[in-house]
Amino acid sequence: MPEQIINRPKVSLDDIQFLKSAAKLSQCPADVGLEVAFCGRSNAGKSSAINYLTGLNKLARTSKTPGRTQLINFFTVSEAFRLVDLPGYGYAKVPTALKRDWHENIDNYLRNRESLCGLVLLMDIRHPLKPFDQTMLDWCAGAGMPLHILLTKCDKLKRGAQQAALLHVKREVSKLATIQLFSSTHEVGQKILLNQLSDWIAAGGTDRTMPRKDLQDINVDQEGLDQD
Repeated sequence: MPEQIINRPKVSLDDIQFLKSAAKLSQCPADVGLEVAFCGRSNAGKSSAINYLTGLNKLARTSKTPGRTQLINFFTVSEAFRLVDLPGYGYAKVPTALKRDWHENIDNYLRNRESLCGLVLLMDIRHPLKPFDQTMLDWCAGAGMPLHILLTKCDKLKRGAQQAALLHVKREVSKLATIQLFSSTHEVGQKILLNQLSDWIAAGGTDRTMPRKDLQDINVDQEGLDQD
């Protein structure tokens, strides 16, 4: 299906570069400007999505072993805008104590980062709406945080199955998020995602009068990894 392109000022990622990694909130860059954070379960393809989005294959570190993104990674797009790669969640071979540490760091970032203006939630199209995904949906709804869902690895399904999965998630999510198909390996969805980032930047941030609550507890021992 051809991607719909709407005329709007588009964010340019031509000068994007890695800024720094942070193990906790106090190590993050100055909380100014705007940020969009990418989050998802460990095998959803976050780093690959960032690399495809920017056209730089080695910008975000990828690995055949899910769960290697253990820090909050910041990428400078301009003086006023950054992309953020949050630690992947749910890799079964990571010790439970480390999973809890990641969860706490993600929680602190989401609740306290003033510059956060939108979240991109990645879900494997074959395994959508897992407990972590639902937690993020509920949190964004309560916090008034704009949310955009990437149904990744859509190339793994035939066209009819792709559309069925997309419609299913749209029905479940209703008006809580915008949703699209995405594939880094088959180059599907880049323009739509860039348009979404541009819209968030143009909006100038979120309404911080709405409280950002703690993430709901997730059973880190049972939120395992789906087979690829």
